[in-house]
Amino acid sequence: GRWSLVPRTDVDQTRRMYRTAERLLQRHGIVTRGALAAERVPGSFSAVYPVMKAMEEAGRIRRGYFVDGLGGMQFALPGAVDRMRGYVDLVESERRTHVVAATDPANPYGAALAWPEREGGHKAGRKAGAVVVLVDGHLVIYVERGGRTLLSYTEDTALLQPAVDALALAAREGILGALHVEKADGEAIQDTIFGEALVGAGFRATSRGLRLRA
Repeated sequence: GRWSLVPRTDVDQTRRMYRTAERLLQRHGIVTRGALAAERVPGSFSAVYPVMKAMEEAGRIRRGYFVDGLGGMQFALPGAVDRMRGYVDLVESERRTHVVAATDPANPYGAALAWPEREGGHKAGRKAGAVVVLVDGHLVIYVERGGRTLLSYTEDTALLQPAVDALALAAREGILGALHVEKADGEAIQDTIFGEALVGAGFRATSRGLRLRA
């Protein structure tokens, strides 16, 4: 058969931005300027802002200062705001842990939030294959691609242990595959606070580090 290139159809700019705004709201729940920068939306925040403003005036979404430190220009779905309020009353025994890809929109670090400062060694980034572990929204562990190196962002065992437990569970369920950790924060894993936490989560010692099979 014969093939021919179909002429590109010009799409109304407002409609295109409306669909973009809906997609961003569904993906993030609360949309900030930093989140749009990470999404690489053409025209960035200024292009989507008029559409979101119109949606807010129509009562479809809310505009406000929902997340401290992310600027005053924030738009959110009503349900997302209600869920954010539900986190306020969480007690320590109800910590929520999440293991997500570093590039996932659910990870705010490197996008809406800057990566926390840490001294020397490797730097975290939104890289393919890397994983982050969040506890109550705080970055606790960064797993570099391949799972051999970890970076920590706390020495508080009350945060570290649940993060390690979540990491181990993700590996057991086949989400991450087998993990063979050799280093943490530039040191041999056995010589770090991570070592005890990983062993407590079920990791086993090997000649090169600590391993957990899926």
